[in-house]
Amino acid sequence: MVKDQLRKPSLRMTQILADNVRGYRKVQNLSQEALADICDLHRTYIGSVERCERNVTLSTLEVIAQALGISVPELLTENMKTNNDGVNKYVEAIKQSGLSIYDPIKIGDPNLWIPTPELEILLNDELIRISLANLPLRTRSKVLKEHICQILGYPVPSSFRKTQPRFPGQFFDTYIQKSSNLQIWNEEIASTRRYVIVRLNADDIISRVKVITGDVLAILDTTGTLTQKYQARLNLGQSETELIAEEDTKILQSLVCADFNIAPFESPINHPAAGQLLPIRKIFEQLIKLIGTSFADTGYDQDRNRGAELHRIVCQNLGYKKYQDDGQFPDIRHQLIEIKLQTSPTIDLGLVCPDSTEPLDIPQIRHCDVRYALFYAQTNGETVTLTHLFLTTGEKFFHRFPQCKGKTLNKKLQIPLPRDFFSN
Repeated sequence: MVKDQLRKPSLRMTQILADNVRGYRKVQNLSQEALADICDLHRTYIGSVERCERNVTLSTLEVIAQALGISVPELLTENMKTNNDGVNKYVEAIKQSGLSIYDPIKIGDPNLWIPTPELEILLNDELIRISLANLPLRTRSKVLKEHICQILGYPVPSSFRKTQPRFPGQFFDTYIQKSSNLQIWNEEIASTRRYVIVRLNADDIISRVKVITGDVLAILDTTGTLTQKYQARLNLGQSETELIAEEDTKILQSLVCADFNIAPFESPINHPAAGQLLPIRKIFEQLIKLIGTSFADTGYDQDRNRGAELHRIVCQNLGYKKYQDDGQFPDIRHQLIEIKLQTSPTIDLGLVCPDSTEPLDIPQIRHCDVRYALFYAQTNGETVTLTHLFLTTGEKFFHRFPQCKGKTLNKKLQIPLPRDFFSN
């Protein structure tokens, strides 16, 4: 029976094997390359097994099992836990202590501080195969933290404080990754802080957890440059539609034309011209027709694709023959319109401050002259439905939408993770 399973292993069996090889290897304190050397295999072989990329023959499996000091059936047993007697003592001590995740623990405390290798073993054993599918990004993060509290022996708080790091007692932050671009907000890398980086597969199921310290992560940060990002807060209010700025900025008032008809040959990415800009009120009257419009939801973590679909719908609504997007600011340059799709209260504004008087790369136009169309939407995971519209000039943007936490801007550090980051 074992031979048959090995000839045509199921995805489930492949994942079990990957998890168990990784777990037992960690207990033996062996790197992938060291285990491969012991087994007389190519140095990358073990990594491919742990990534579920290789069909292992029975003879090779016997060699790996012998090197790990276990039997083949142990490697193929579902839900097999590594020998966690050494790490479970920390969990029991934390449970007995009654501490919360916010209570300080001295680094290296022999009873309560979970060393980084043991922390990684615990989290891999318990988190792998947990599904975070169909959860909004904020909820996804909250659910992950709840699981981690339970795994480490902490009570789950009624709400999670916005501390830095999020788990002060064990001094670590959590990051959920589907891409290889790790983003750290509003802080430099701290050398002694731990970073718990959780990988999701294509189905939003946890497939691997990596725990590293800041000094290791800093090696991957080749620039050390913080990317600035402005943010604001959306409060819906009573009305489904709001024209926040009754008229355009003084500079634009001399350039608008209420009777202008967007001809079929006009492109949304053309530069605006005097007499070809619709007044903000005219744009508002046109865009409110989109309230109630629905389109397919490409996924909770696919904000960019959903935004592109809204961009296409707005272009069509305004009369453009075709949808074009060159990724430049503002989205519809021909009408100086920046489009935002909101399914959460946080408005991401990128590098552009809406009320800035700095000039755009468009003659005579400033950032604050741009018109911002914010659509709030609800989604059931399959369909996005537009429920609210807010239209304003950049000049009056912050009159309605307060900046986050009163900060001028938020910053993020972007670190590209190596392809083999979760394998090593």
